Order: sequence, then structure tokens, then C-alpha cells
Amino acid sequence: MRAMRPALIIAMIALLAACASPYRPGPAPAPAPTSPGPADSAPAAASRRPGDAGALPPALQRGKSRWVAVRWAELPGFEDDALHEAWNAWLKSCERPGPTFAPLCGDVRRLSIAAAEEQRSWMVTRLQPYRVETLQGSADGLLTSYYEPVLKASRQASGGYEVPLYRAPVALGGRKPWFSRQEIDTLPEARAALQGREIAWVADPIEAMSLHIQGSGRLQITEADGSQRVIRVAYAASNEQPFRSVVQWLQEQGEGRMVAPWVTSTKLWAARNPQRVQQLLWSNPRYTFFQEQPLSDFDAAFGPKGAQGVALTAGRSIAVDPGSIPYGTPVWLTSRGGAATLQKLVLAQDTGSAIVGGVRADYFAGTGAQAGEFAARVNQPLQLWVLWPK
Repeated sequence: MRAMRPALIIAMIALLAACASPYRPGPAPAPAPTSPGPADSAPAAASRRPGDAGALPPALQRGKSRWVAVRWAELPGFEDDALHEAWNAWLKSCERPGPTFAPLCGDVRRLSIAAAEEQRSWMVTRLQPYRVETLQGSADGLLTSYYEPVLKASRQASGGYEVPLYRAPVALGGRKPWFSRQEIDTLPEARAALQGREIAWVADPIEAMSLHIQGSGRLQITEADGSQRVIRVAYAASNEQPFRSVVQWLQEQGEGRMVAPWVTSTKLWAARNPQRVQQLLWSNPRYTFFQEQPLSDFDAAFGPKGAQGVALTAGRSIAVDPGSIPYGTPVWLTSRGGAATLQKLVLAQDTGSAIVGGVRADYFAGTGAQAGEFAARVNQPLQLWVLWPK
């Protein structure tokens, strides 16, 4: 990208602010049963939509999960969701569809400007909902959330910007696992391998750790000539060391429960314990390497690319265990907790090292500080239904 003029910089910052808002749920609906009954016993025939009749298909086993066919009436809030918001994410999935969903993409594109009722009727006609269960038969799981941070950065290590963000080293594959976070900071061999691989420098090591954990982010960057622009740094690789939560480490140090988003609360701890900041950072051996990507006005409206290879949509993309749910699958998600009540159509478009199990999802909240505050509060019960072609 060419260096931006000041007016364009202002426009881009405004756009970042617009992207930062996570999904805001409406009033909480009536609670759904916590223990679903047999697939064909809940809704009466009169409550079924046209096309939602006949015998249900048998249950399917999908790697780490079991799918149990249900009626559409079992899906909490299905009649109320603003489906057009999810359609943007579905169109993204159709940029790289798998063989199962590719035949539906023509209809998905055609229905992108259709009314919600037409979209709903098409889904009932073409898709079969399956309740996702663990192999042990439980339909209850865990929902967490993630986001795309926005950090100030510099191309030069000066003016307080002293924490580097690195490209992957050339010899990364020659040693598995690669050096730990502590070894990267202290061993001459590791530092030599990263010499000249710096993308940019940021000011705060805890914010840099947040970027490592989220896997991607945006940099409001000052170039060497003093010009400014916004770029994206996306996940490229890791050192393949185990991940350990810094929040868990702080709790083990006697800090107790964190009430603020972890970045804020950890910064407060660091201000009180400056001599222990390095110990905190080294408690997580895992290290992320990035790749720089330009950020056009169009790209700025979406999140980073997920594991499916398509850009994520705030409030409509989730990370899943692909051993339970294939990438590109439309999923009905319901979750009630202190952070939010969510009942909505989402697309399985990403994964993560901590997203493991049959009924497990990580909800992409969006970009910026507001999305980060929302994501930090989400740790709540979850139920999922995959919507599979008939």
C-alpha cells in the first residue's frame, strides 16, 4: 500500500472503529431445555415448517462428535435471527467451499439479496439440522471468544517501540519444537535466527502477547519516513511449544479471579510488579510468527482469514475442532451466559490450538478494543446444530 494522506488515515481509523463492535444480542428468549430429548419427540407436527416432515435420517458419527437429526423447531430462535448478517459469512465460505457445500453456493449467492423468510424457507428445504453431541452423548459444551487487536507500531525500534513482531525464521522447520519464548529472548542462536526478520515493533509486551494469542491483528504503523498507514499481521507459524495461559499463571501466583479483560488486568499487575514482567511472559512458551498483509478499504470490513482460507465475519464466524465440524459448515449456535445470549446462524471458518472437542467453539467478536472487551467476558455454556445438505 502507498503511504496514506492524512484524510485517508482519518477515514481508515473511523472504519476500524466501525468494525470494532461485536454482535449485540437482543432480549433473551425463553430458556431452551438443557437436556434435549429424543430427536423426533419435541415439536408437534403443527409447529413444523413446510418441508420439515417425514422420517428423520439416522445419527451420524463425525470423528470427535455424534450428530443427531432433529426438527427445525428444536433450534432456539431460528425464526428470529437476522439471517442477512450471516449470509455475508456464507458468501465468504463459498469463495473456498468444500465438495459438500459447493453445489449450494449458486443458491447462496442468489439468495444474498432475498428476504429473511425466503432464506429461512430455502434452508429448511435444502438442509437437515443435526444436534452435535460428544461421543459420550452430551450436547453441552463450551463457548469462548476471540478478536482482532489493533496496536500502534513502528518500523523502527525507537521512541518506546522496542517489542519486535517477527516473520517466521528461515530454519523454523529444522528444529521441532523451535526455541521457547524465554529462549528466543535469551539465547544467541535463537536471536541470530530472527535477525532481520522484524516486521515492526510495538510498545507494550503484554499487548504483543495478546496479539500472539489472538493470532492476528492490525497495526497503525509509523513508517521509517514518518508516514502512517494501517496493515494487518496474520498468523504465519508458531514455535510449536505448548500454550499456557498467563491468566492461569497469575492465579497460581495468588492473584485470584481477574474481573477486567485479561490485557487490562495483566497490565495493572505489571505496573505493580515491574521486576516480574519477564517471568510472566516466559510462563507461556508458545510464540507466534506473523506475515504482513496490506489492508484495503474492502478488507478492513472483514476480519483476518481463518483456517478455511476465507476472511472472518464479526459475530458470524466461529472457530471449531475440524475433527468434529468441517470448515465451511453452517452451524446454529445457542449460548447463554454473563456476557451474552446468542442464538444465531454462524459459519465454521477457523480453528485454534485450544479449540478441541465435539461441542466446542470460539466466537469471532470483531476488531478493536470493544470487541476485545466482549471476547474477554465470553466463557459460557454452548449447544450446536450443524446444518447439513439433505
